[in-house]
Amino acid sequence: MKTFQLNSTTSIPALGLGTYKLRGQECVSAVVKALEIGYRHLDTADSYENHREVAQGIKQSGIKREELFITTKVRRDDLHTQNLLDAAHRFLEELHTDYVDLLLIHWPNKAIPVGESLEAMEQLRSEKIIRTIGVSNFTIRHIEEVLKTGIEVASNQVEFHPSLNQKELKNFCDQNKIVITAYSPLARGYDLELPVIKDLSQKYGKTPSQVILNWLVNKGLVAIPKSSNPQRLLENFQSLDWQIDPQDMELIDNINENHRAVTPVFAEFDY
Repeated sequence: MKTFQLNSTTSIPALGLGTYKLRGQECVSAVVKALEIGYRHLDTADSYENHREVAQGIKQSGIKREELFITTKVRRDDLHTQNLLDAAHRFLEELHTDYVDLLLIHWPNKAIPVGESLEAMEQLRSEKIIRTIGVSNFTIRHIEEVLKTGIEVASNQVEFHPSLNQKELKNFCDQNKIVITAYSPLARGYDLELPVIKDLSQKYGKTPSQVILNWLVNKGLVAIPKSSNPQRLLENFQSLDWQIDPQDMELIDNINENHRAVTPVFAEFDY
């Protein structure tokens, strides 16, 4: 599996399993199947309320912890120092692990200074409770605030797919050595029906989802498609063993519609 370097000691697999809305046995089975197929990157969050199921799936799989990359996220209401520290320790207990590979601020919260949250995360990193610090749903203006703190933030997880091709944000993150992870990489199915994607699917003999995931990783993004369907888990995993031609990469680059699939009421997005 291709990886991207997050910092001097940590690299992240280019493809992971997203677990949003996976609960109970469905979540456990999805994790077991994904790990059996070969996934080694699992993405969860406190707000998904499935840490224990993810842990159970890992245990059932028999895969060693050191072979895995686990990302989780702190709720936007838990970003004050003590709340964040308490949450992180709880995550370890729920995930049955001694450390988290990547801890993200799930959503920015303008009521809580980002520097306070990052200092708490830096403390967790120094204590080896987390290995890498990241953010999620941060726009350029949010990241500018992050950069002022001087604390290294290695990743920004955002909605990113052909119909929401965040070029300015991607360029800004690249300039500051921040790896973007694409959540909802298929736009919850919307992008699978885009004419360009369907045409390229036919051209390459690949599924629309494989075309999109290949495009994302070739652009230097991590992708975390969610599925509990064994066939789709395998299909997604097999997205990276071929190459889209440069001219076709450009065709997909030019699709952008500023179409967001995820728009919670508290979001602070720039278009």
